[in-house]
Order: sequence, then C-alpha cells, then structure tokens
Amino acid sequence: MPSQCFLGVDLGAESGRVLAGILENQQIRLEEIYRFSNGPVTVAGTKRWNVIGLWSSILKGLSLAAQKYGDQIISVGVDTWGVDYALLSEKQELLGQPYHYRDPRTEGMLNLAISRVPQQEIFDATGVQFMEINTLYQLLAMQQSDPELLNQANVLLLMPDFFHWLLSGSQVVEFTNATTTQCLNPVTGDWSYELLRQLEIPTAMLPKLVQPGTKLGTLREEVMRQTGLSKIEVVAPATHDTASAVAAIPTANTGNPDWAYISSGTWSLMGVEVNQAVIGKRAFELNFTNEGGIDGTYRLLKNIMGLWLVQECKRCYEREGTELDYTALTTAATEAEPFRSLVDPDDPRFLSPVDMREEIKGYCQETNQPVPETPGQFVRCALESLALKYHKVLDWLEELTGTPITVLHIVGGGTKNELLNQFTANSCQIPVITGPVEATGLGNVLVQARAAGAVSSLAEIREIVRNSTETTTYEPQDQAVWSEAMQRFNQLLDAAG
Repeated sequence: MPSQCFLGVDLGAESGRVLAGILENQQIRLEEIYRFSNGPVTVAGTKRWNVIGLWSSILKGLSLAAQKYGDQIISVGVDTWGVDYALLSEKQELLGQPYHYRDPRTEGMLNLAISRVPQQEIFDATGVQFMEINTLYQLLAMQQSDPELLNQANVLLLMPDFFHWLLSGSQVVEFTNATTTQCLNPVTGDWSYELLRQLEIPTAMLPKLVQPGTKLGTLREEVMRQTGLSKIEVVAPATHDTASAVAAIPTANTGNPDWAYISSGTWSLMGVEVNQAVIGKRAFELNFTNEGGIDGTYRLLKNIMGLWLVQECKRCYEREGTELDYTALTTAATEAEPFRSLVDPDDPRFLSPVDMREEIKGYCQETNQPVPETPGQFVRCALESLALKYHKVLDWLEELTGTPITVLHIVGGGTKNELLNQFTANSCQIPVITGPVEATGLGNVLVQARAAGAVSSLAEIREIVRNSTETTTYEPQDQAVWSEAMQRFNQLLDAAG
C-alpha cells in the first residue's frame, strides 16, 4: 500500500504544531510541519486564549502541509488541553474571547457549587477530580458574572471542537475532552443535565457527543482555498491531548493492564486504563478523575502540577535577565544537595503564582525546611517532590484498582528530563519506560488512520508505535534513601491535611 498522510494539529499550553503522520508498512513517521507559540493573553485583567491567532497559525501550517504532501493527505484532526471552551451565538458569532483556565474568575466557585449540591453528589454525577479550573466552575463563574452572555450561547464547543468547527462546520463535542469538563456523567455517557440544572447552568447549548475517530465532514470550501488542501476529511481524534498520548503508549498489554502511565509536561497526568469509570467513595476521597479514552475505556488518573514548577522558576530568572535553558537547570539540580527541601507540587499556591520561587520559599519556611536559594536547589526540590508525588499516586491507583502495577510508562515532553525519569524509577521502585516524546501527535494521527480503515484496532495502534519509536528504560536505584524521603513527604502531606 502506498504511504498515506494524516495531519494532526496539536495545541498545547505553550505551543502548537501542525504535524504530518506518514503511515507505510506498519510504521508511522511523524514530521513537524509548522510550530507556533501559544499561551495566555492578558486582556483587561483577564487571561484569554488568542484563538484567532491560533487559527491563523493553523492555516499556515496546513498550507505548508498541502505544498509538501498534496494528494497523499487523507484527513486532519485537532487535539488540545482540556476544560476550556468557546461559545457561539445562534448566528455563528464567537461570543467573547475564550478564557484561559488559569483566569482567576473561578476562585471560590468550587465552594459555591458544593453549597448548592453536596460534593459527593457532584462526584457521583461526573467522576471527575475537583479542580477550580474545570469547565463546570468556569460556567458557574460566567453564570454569576455575565449571565446575559451565557444565555446568548447557542452552542458550547471545547477548544478542539471549536477548531473542528472552523475546519468543517461541525458542532459536536468529542467524548474524551468532554469528560474533562465535570459536566458529563460517566455512567450514562451523556451530559449531567440534572447537576447542571441544580447549579442553574444552561444546558440547551450542549451539543451532541461523538467518539474518537468520528468523521465530522470535509473541509470548508474557504479552508480549501486558503490552504490548497483538497476535500479531505476532518476527523475527531481523541481530542484531549492526554487521551491521544495514552492511545500511543507502546505496550503489548492492552487488556487488563498492569501498567500505569504519566503524560509528562506542564501537567503530569498519571493514571491507568480501565474499562469502567471508578466512582466509589474512596475515589472521591482521593480526588481522582475518570477521563475518557479510546474504545469506551476510561483513564483513571490524577492531575499533578508537573513541570509547571520548573517552567515558572525558569521564567522568574528570565524576567531578571538570567537566561537558563532546561539543560542548564537540570545540570544544576543534579549537582544540588539531595532531599534538602520538599514540597507538595499540588499545593494551591503553585497553580498561578506571581513568583514561583517565592511560593516555594514560603512553603519551605512554613514547614520548617531549608529554603532553596540557587537555581539548582529550586529545580531539585521540584523534581524530587514530583517523583515522590508519583509514588503516592501509584499507591492510590493500586488501591483503587486492586491491581499491582509493575511498570510505569512516561510519554510526552517530560521524557527528555532524564533526571526526573530516574528519580521517578527510584521513588516508585519499578521500571520506568520513557517514550515516545511525540505520543500525543502519534495517537492523534493513528486514530485518524483507524477511521480511514488503514489501522484496525487500539492494539494495532500501539503495535505500530512500538515498531516506529525508541524507548528508554530506567531501573530503580537507592531504595533506602528514597523510602526515607517518602516518609518525610508523607508527613508533609499529613500535616497539610
């Protein structure tokens, strides 16, 4: 069979890419066609996404792809982060510039929600981890501050669905991203209408849900003219970037797995693949989330603050005129004293700080630990704390599923941080397999390939990834010192309540 090309638009919190996946002879080759920056834009004291700028960049990337691959291109699909949305009016006008999930308007909305509906009931109706960035609290904030605009909304589209609308005119929401909203019932597989009514959030704007691999239609005529692409299909991949990444885990064990994963980047999303959502009392107590996966599976997982701590420390130094790349920061961390200071990466103070270093210092002062002073000390603190949090979450996953986890897969950009990978193996005391870096892009284009009939199953998707990419294995070391550090870490968490 001649090679086929599938275009993936992968939008992350810091950058976006247009990717070409070339499938030939049971192997996939991923090529970055065009990369562009992304991030929050401050508008009159609010944080927004520049979706018009992103659309312009997407069109440029698609034009470059058309020039290079032409008639080989079969389809295009978009994946992004979760929870954020755009609203369209009845006349198809964009209502406002979509908010960034770190916008402060959601502060206090979780407390407001549980004052109206008991927290356990919210969890039972959604199965989702309680975080004020969730769509549920964004909508509640809008219902409080701007109900007139919310009532004008004819349709709500999550970020990838918004770009699919721009590409094809479709107005649906794909399942995997819908499950991040805390507005979907994992038992019924439909929107949690009763919960939303109790919170006085309009539901008429919620569109039809579709599964990963759904063909949404062909490109709009105007997009074909602007890009030079032919009348290709627009296909919904697993539109939540972590769902796409998990689809590309290079494991041969797809049924009843004894493996866990971390999609490692700005956020660390750590979990297991299960056949049914886990929504019992203990999952509620531990604040786990059930996000949709391929073929009706769920990703039972925990959102962990991730490399955000390191990224923000780096930004602090850059604002002061000190340029330190990630290699230099990791080298400095390697040379710093082990276990000098530890923090809970998920302490709320780290979510959207003005100065990450000051927040880390404050945490250490309050817990009677040495305060980090050098770049190496800050980064080592962040990386060791992350690895210890991974161990904690791993224990919880085993408790919730009753299945011992024997290997941990790490995919995404964080696989490049060899120090964190080794720390993770040491902390969890199981082998860590890293790679592929481009799991999200691979999952995106291979789900499209399955929609086109070129791939038959999730197991075959993962086989193709194994055939096409390299992985690295980190074996656990230094069990005694990491066990001692884990005891310290547990004491910090216990003291915080």
